[in-house]
Amino acid sequence: MPRSALAEFSPPQNRPPPVDLLESQCADRIADLLPVRYGRMLRSKFAFFRGAALIMASDLASGRHTGLTAQLCGDAHVSNFGLFASPERSLVFDINDFDETLPGAWEWDVKRLVASVAIVAQENGFGRDECERVVRTCAQAYRDRMHTLATMRELDVWYAQTVVDDALEASVDQAYAEAIRRTAAKAQRRDSLQALSQLTRLVDGRRRLVSDPPLLVPIDELVGEAEARTHEEHMGALFDAYEESLETSRRVLVHRFRYAGMARKVVGVGSVGTRAWVVLLLGRDDQDPLLVQVKEAQPSVFERFLGSGGYTNAAERVVVGERLMQASSDILLGWLRAVGPDGHEGDYYVRQLRDWKESASLESVGPQLLADYGRSCAHVLARAHARTGDRIAIAAYLGNSDAADVALTRFAEIYAQQNARDYAALRDAVDGGRVSAQPDL
Repeated sequence: MPRSALAEFSPPQNRPPPVDLLESQCADRIADLLPVRYGRMLRSKFAFFRGAALIMASDLASGRHTGLTAQLCGDAHVSNFGLFASPERSLVFDINDFDETLPGAWEWDVKRLVASVAIVAQENGFGRDECERVVRTCAQAYRDRMHTLATMRELDVWYAQTVVDDALEASVDQAYAEAIRRTAAKAQRRDSLQALSQLTRLVDGRRRLVSDPPLLVPIDELVGEAEARTHEEHMGALFDAYEESLETSRRVLVHRFRYAGMARKVVGVGSVGTRAWVVLLLGRDDQDPLLVQVKEAQPSVFERFLGSGGYTNAAERVVVGERLMQASSDILLGWLRAVGPDGHEGDYYVRQLRDWKESASLESVGPQLLADYGRSCAHVLARAHARTGDRIAIAAYLGNSDAADVALTRFAEIYAQQNARDYAALRDAVDGGRVSAQPDL
């Protein structure tokens, strides 16, 4: 497969209709929340792209690939990168969503990344030359970083990470450094205490999660007080199952917290309709909170094309993929299989709800800032692939010329056009009454 073939994308005649693919994901989702999902996807062409990972997975799987495998993020668009705290309490920049992770052709992640950059650039009103420059910067950054990683020792690759510090800010231009400082300051305010003040209130001396249906619904409102009490009695067994996925030292930490409440929460764009719970735990007292997200993991969008990868628990697949690709993972990241309060049995992964987590807002950034941000994402993605793939082979394939950069830039331009057509198809389905969309939620 020549590098020029990375530009290829021609929808086959038997390409599944995009709305059919979206609807195929609905069988095991909460029906009442599906209009929220479609409403969020219709906010913009990029929002649609975020929720349409299955559509792109189908397109990528139908074409040629290099045969060089790495652990894929599976949904490597620019909004799935962000800041969060490492166990050492440093602020790091990394991939932050792994619902679709699975081993596959490394370039599928890169194609999704460059396509997302192209779509954001177009929606921000960049001219054709500016769009091309921004996307090409991203593609070149991946190639350059992979070449650097190919020369490094195995342990050095594994320890490599992007720490947000003075050295990083000094290495970029002033405008990007200022953007990093603003995002970092916002991230460091997003912790459990902030979540406690926003998501809970005191009722009769007891800390309770607030009600904001359908986005946040406490368990007693969802299933009734009697059923909620019954579920609370089983929380010990559920946490025992979760703790089995943790290191022994982490289990000791979890045991220091007690269950204080639970609510169903709507999260993301493509994930809307899957079951996501916020669990409030308290340690020493009410000012010692831990809020964790217990999120349902469904099959990766690539599974229907690549198989399950040997995993019988989808949440374990997510957690293992995250640990493989991230430089520093949440110390409480784990998984379990359980029956939720609504009676649905599923695979769930657990992580802290807020631990300095923050993503950049890209809706109004200019060409230079988007180019800088895309470069950062590409560096992180290359490092993640280098940990599990043959980085020397990938670097050799990419080569020293700009042939791969040009091809990937061309692919991004073509796929952005396809995404616009698919977005229009969903809009037509809503206008025609085939699916319902609830905007503004």
